[in-house]
Amino acid sequence: MPPTAFASSDPLPEGGRPRIPRPARLDRELELPGEKAEKAGAKLGLTSIGALLDHIPRDRRAARTIGDLVEGETATVVVEVLSITSRQVRRRGMKPLVSARVSDETGTMGVTFFNQPWLERRYRPGTRLLLTGKYQGQRGFRVNEHAETGELVSTGEDMATYPASEGLTSVQIAALVHEQRAEMRNVLEPLPARIRALERLPDRWAAVDAAHFGDQEGGRRRLAFDEFLLLQIALLRRRARRREGARAEALSPPADLTARWLKDSLPFTPTGDQKRAMETIDEDVASDRPMQRLLMGEVGSGKTVVALYAMLRAVESGGQAALMAPTETLAEQHFATLQKLMPGELVQAALLTGSTPQSRRNDLLGKLASGELKILVGTHALIEDAVEFDRLLVAVVDEQHRFGVNQRRKLDRKAPAGRAPHILHMTATPIPRTLALTAYGDLDVTTLHELPAGRKPIDTYVASTDNERARAYERIREELDKGRQAFVVCPLVEESEALQARAATAEFERLRGGELKDYRVVLMHGQMRPREKQEAMQAFAGGGADVLVATTVIEVGIDVPNATVMLVEDSERYGLSQLHQLRGRIGRGQYDSVCLLFGPKESRRLQAMAQHSDGFRLAEIDLELRGEGEMLGVRQSGLQAFKFARLPEDLELLERARRHAREILDADPELREPEHTLIEDAIMRAYGSDALEPIPA
Repeated sequence: MPPTAFASSDPLPEGGRPRIPRPARLDRELELPGEKAEKAGAKLGLTSIGALLDHIPRDRRAARTIGDLVEGETATVVVEVLSITSRQVRRRGMKPLVSARVSDETGTMGVTFFNQPWLERRYRPGTRLLLTGKYQGQRGFRVNEHAETGELVSTGEDMATYPASEGLTSVQIAALVHEQRAEMRNVLEPLPARIRALERLPDRWAAVDAAHFGDQEGGRRRLAFDEFLLLQIALLRRRARRREGARAEALSPPADLTARWLKDSLPFTPTGDQKRAMETIDEDVASDRPMQRLLMGEVGSGKTVVALYAMLRAVESGGQAALMAPTETLAEQHFATLQKLMPGELVQAALLTGSTPQSRRNDLLGKLASGELKILVGTHALIEDAVEFDRLLVAVVDEQHRFGVNQRRKLDRKAPAGRAPHILHMTATPIPRTLALTAYGDLDVTTLHELPAGRKPIDTYVASTDNERARAYERIREELDKGRQAFVVCPLVEESEALQARAATAEFERLRGGELKDYRVVLMHGQMRPREKQEAMQAFAGGGADVLVATTVIEVGIDVPNATVMLVEDSERYGLSQLHQLRGRIGRGQYDSVCLLFGPKESRRLQAMAQHSDGFRLAEIDLELRGEGEMLGVRQSGLQAFKFARLPEDLELLERARRHAREILDADPELREPEHTLIEDAIMRAYGSDALEPIPA
């Protein structure tokens, strides 16, 4: 009987022998038809055969109809162009804006393309398009990706639609993939057979083939699993390398200083979550391996109390502590909060920012270098070369994603020679589990859910009509007449702080001459000089002003218990987490509070704000609406964004990949076993030197 193919009754072809993948063939340059196509290919990252095969299509069958779209969501639609025009934008450097009217069987809508003026010529009326972007209700559909669909019938197959660019259409990309289909057999399989069997995963080359020509979702999920697994191994190894490579001073057990502070100085009893966080910190700092912990929690959950405990642990061990914040306003607020929580006679603390006068700065630096100054709060001014600590043992980094990698490295070097400080990272934004496992997967995480006793829920309303606006100002005046205070937050205009400042200034002038003319109104925005911002904030916090008109400079760190009203203009422009942070500036005292969000009532984001007060639930909803890329923004970790994975829908896949990553590293920390060699190679190809770079503080 002749030999047969494995697991089949089919005879082997004559001269049949196992095919050995040749991955080097995938690195060959992709030949594209003409200069325009080459430029487009470079823009899309299609520079090699391997990159082409990884450029998987979007499944047209997942498209929504116009009639089903919900404001605020990101979706894909298949539509026909009815009309298309372009117009010049006033902002310098901006290319013409292209607007189109499109339709499907359920309705019509306007769509907007940014920085692509050539589309007016390309997408003439009658063109069929696949569009992916964000539906913004009356403001139309903001396009992120687009491709033509009209020609996708040439082979009789269900051809998928690819993200494309000027000079290289979706159809051309599909044709290139057909030409290179045989090269899929050269795709290496990085996963051990054991994991593939446990997870019931197809071979990687088969998954790539399926993503283009067969079960697109099944193929994508296998590729997403690989992506998650490589990321989790990289994050866990980076954490392990820091713990092994750096050494910190092990702190002595809790002593008299923290005991006296908790018993006599702290003006309230810590919550259960705060006590557990303090116990965890005690365990971390007792080791000579530097703490790398992320402290996140609900708005008003008392993260600063836990941070101060960590800093006092350094002081009672004979050392110093630092708290670094990204802005002067936030640093000043942290310092003011620490002064409230800790009487000045307990421990000497000081504030250092770019606005600190030279004479004061010289005095601080002298006391810091001698060890007399125990706690220093400030901005990136803390990491300047002239700033020398005598013995820095603990550092708290607030909103760490807003500091660059090199800035965090400089903070590391402020510790005694050959040592690293114990680092406590803080974030004011509750982070969904999906992002905690990716953006912060190399940190230990502590979460504060519990709110201090006495915090009252905040009533939240969405308003949009003239009558509702009139009632909103009436409600503000009612609260002011009771002796309370109010915030008015101005809209986020594009991404320009200067434009925000103008919007805030105009509203400030309007209100103090109109609806709030009988009250003391002050202004604060990011374009003001530090002294002006400080004076405005001091006036409001001290009761010398009734209303603070501001931009999102007040998003975190502002604590005015007497403020009971917040009015947010154009609130649909903000993310849910940001709105929740803004809302958290009120309701911090003993009085009932109200948040008034001006925007469309049909907005899912604003409806969620009115319905939910749990910041973690809102963060999950925000992730569903906006996607992980927009939530993360510019990543500081050096690890690339996902090609195949989708969050939050792939959370279960992510958790399974993390479990396997832990098991692999527990058994083979350096990935030296033969079955892990290709995983190591894939990590290096994906992340390069960043894969092994220890995490900076």
